[in-house]
Amino acid sequence: MVPDELVVDLVVDRVNQEDCANGYVLDGFPRTIPQAEALDKALAELGQKMDYAIDVEVPDENIVNRMSGRRACVGCGATYHIVYAPTKEEGVCDKCGGELILRDDDKPETVLKRLGVYHEQTQPLIDYYTNAGILKEVDGTVDINVVFDEIVKILGE
Repeated sequence: MVPDELVVDLVVDRVNQEDCANGYVLDGFPRTIPQAEALDKALAELGQKMDYAIDVEVPDENIVNRMSGRRACVGCGATYHIVYAPTKEEGVCDKCGGELILRDDDKPETVLKRLGVYHEQTQPLIDYYTNAGILKEVDGTVDINVVFDEIVKILGE
């Protein structure tokens, strides 16, 4: 684990690069209240602030179904999904003919445990950004192109 202060310093250094002059998107950061507070403080010292925090809402059941349908090839590492990106022959990799497995990380019981931790850490962050008046929610159960368009619309506000 890297200390929050170091991570925030790295993020701030990065977003101050020339290619971020017109804006940037942070994906998956901050993850905790201390990180959010440290980021807010560091940005404020530079005369900057976060415009939006976007929460892509997907019910746990959907996440479990998506992840438990993933399959990985033991030979080449290719990934598939039994519903959304199936192989031509069930259980056999299209690329190398290797066996496909359900990784331990994708098993429903593991996904549910990970989601529990996620909710413990994320709900306070959602509340933090709601209270700051910058949280925007997007329905993550619809087509990915619709999700993308909704996020683009928010960023264009």
